[in-house]
Amino acid sequence: MKATSFGAVNAVVSNDPKSRIQTFDGLQASKSLALTRNLRVLHSLRARPSVIRAVSTPVNPGTAAEPKRSKVEIIKEHSNFIRYPLNEELLTDAQNINEAATQLIKFHGSYQQYNRDDRGTRSYSFMLRTKNPCGKVSNKLYLTMDDLADQFGIGTLRLTTRQTFQLHGVLKQNLKTVMSSIIRSMGSTLGACGDLNRNVLAPPAPFVRKDYQFAQQTAENIAALLTPQSGFYYDMWVDGEKIMSAEPPEVVKARNDNSHGTNFPDSPEPIYGTQFLPRKFKIAVTVPADNSVDILTNDIGVVVVSDKKGEPQGFNIYVGGGMGRTHRVETTFPRLAEPLGYVPKEDILYAVKAIVVTQRENGRRDDRKYSRMKYLISSWGVEKFRSVVEQYYGKKFEPFHKLPEWEFKSYLGWHEQGDGGYFCGLHVDNGRIGGNMKKVLREVIEKYDLNMRITANQNIILCDVRGAWKRPITTVLAQAGLLQPRYVDPLNITAMACPAFPLCSLAITEAERGIPDILKRVRAVFEKVGLKYNDSVVIRVTGCPNGCARPYMAELGLVGDGPNSYQIWLGGAPNQTRLARTFMNKVKVQDLEKVLEPLFYHWKRKRQSKESFGDFTTRLGFEKLQELVDKYDGPELSPSRYNLKLFADKETYEAVDELAKLQNKSAHQLAMEVIRNYVSAQQNGKDE
Repeated sequence: MKATSFGAVNAVVSNDPKSRIQTFDGLQASKSLALTRNLRVLHSLRARPSVIRAVSTPVNPGTAAEPKRSKVEIIKEHSNFIRYPLNEELLTDAQNINEAATQLIKFHGSYQQYNRDDRGTRSYSFMLRTKNPCGKVSNKLYLTMDDLADQFGIGTLRLTTRQTFQLHGVLKQNLKTVMSSIIRSMGSTLGACGDLNRNVLAPPAPFVRKDYQFAQQTAENIAALLTPQSGFYYDMWVDGEKIMSAEPPEVVKARNDNSHGTNFPDSPEPIYGTQFLPRKFKIAVTVPADNSVDILTNDIGVVVVSDKKGEPQGFNIYVGGGMGRTHRVETTFPRLAEPLGYVPKEDILYAVKAIVVTQRENGRRDDRKYSRMKYLISSWGVEKFRSVVEQYYGKKFEPFHKLPEWEFKSYLGWHEQGDGGYFCGLHVDNGRIGGNMKKVLREVIEKYDLNMRITANQNIILCDVRGAWKRPITTVLAQAGLLQPRYVDPLNITAMACPAFPLCSLAITEAERGIPDILKRVRAVFEKVGLKYNDSVVIRVTGCPNGCARPYMAELGLVGDGPNSYQIWLGGAPNQTRLARTFMNKVKVQDLEKVLEPLFYHWKRKRQSKESFGDFTTRLGFEKLQELVDKYDGPELSPSRYNLKLFADKETYEAVDELAKLQNKSAHQLAMEVIRNYVSAQQNGKDE
């Protein structure tokens, strides 16, 4: 069957002949590829506004070759809506699946992996990622995930930077059991990976406030709107039984609306079609001032706008954010989202759909390095992008409403919900729940029948806690290392790392396994140069440049660029509103102090009042910072104000050191924390 071609037909031409862009049909199917199976591939021809343009492969002037498509685009086209050949590969005795199936299983929420620490024959397993809009996790789903981690995984759960779980180490023969268990516990992994809308973020705090609840409901509605409809997920894992709750009527109405040529009529996938999106697509929803979701790093950022009485009226919309890049390819870059406009609250689903369709029709499908929407907007400019989106939206965007300054909110510790109940935010280093922490956390969640939420900073929130439960819950969690925030090193509270080695195939160096030692070394440098305990810096570490832990927003970002080597990024803001920039390349992990000590030393000496490290490095500029690093001979020594000797005998030191190691701290750090906390408690008239 010859596929119908549709999409844009006009070209965007740059002034630079090297970057000239050829005509490209955003969703044009290949003309002939022999199919070895009876596939049901549906295509639709529909009217299109002629002004819509697409971005494709740069070509030499004067050529008119048919634009190429990436291998993944061809796999999607011939997959019968993300089924074949995955359905057959899952039935083989091999422990792995082939390349085409590996691409397709991402849409089902899974990546094929192998342990890179092992030598010799590869031992394959699968990582599963859940989809939890707003980070919401029911009691039943949490207990199911906890069980699955022990029975079929590696005994740990990982909280991600997009408010989801990752479950590592699932063997191929157990995939259906694990997937079906998640589905029957009212969870899902559908669309947690792959070329479609990923998990929709929202502030996880369970405040009983109109703006927060409206933001969370909007996030859930957007997630439902952009969920695949063709049934491939349920066919694969629960034999076609569709287990899901009823959708709000406004979601169904918005999805089915084709007033402005957004849909594929008669297709099982009215929004996505056979080709889905060019690449992953990320959306976050929040309220003014609350930047707990890194709003500017998303393809679409949605902000609730309320009137003076606190009633939500509409939404500001940002577009074009994204983190991923490729080392030594300067045409790839992280990008902050920028304002698109404002829409009334009843139009948000139609506006989001119009933006998604604009990317679907015009995003590049030839080279996946450039397929994110940020590159489309960077090429077109936001004015042109807005005009195209408005054709699919059917209206003009209203002017962007003024917003207050953004603030990072961790939601750690105890907070009142507003309904008489409490919630408790718990810091989890790098989001990894395992060992005794996992055991005790399960006991608490099970005993008190608690629901929970995952934050975008890899932490966990226990919801709907009665006042009488606070003390016993605090006590038992602390015994498992889940401490109240005043007992957690401030460096750890804002730090994040991706999993990297040993299971991520893209990792170049360590991240999750390396960051505990890096943070201890940073703390030691702080003490050496005289910085205070609460002089914190946002530190994020990734094992490769794809940016899963959003290192390009950090005050200090370490991005793996070789074995035991990092690219150093400086200049992000504590409230995640400014991109960092590359300061140094190829810094070996053992040499980090040679760069960080002079930077922290001069921050201590030359910063302005309350100036953050990111603001300091931005103000001085990289040329001056490089000079300070090159000329640094060590801190100027001055007589100590206090003659402190923390340990009077070796036995005491060794005992404290053993306890400190359990918290990834030095004996000196732990001793100082105990002293600080005791003095603080005495000053407050309490005996803790």
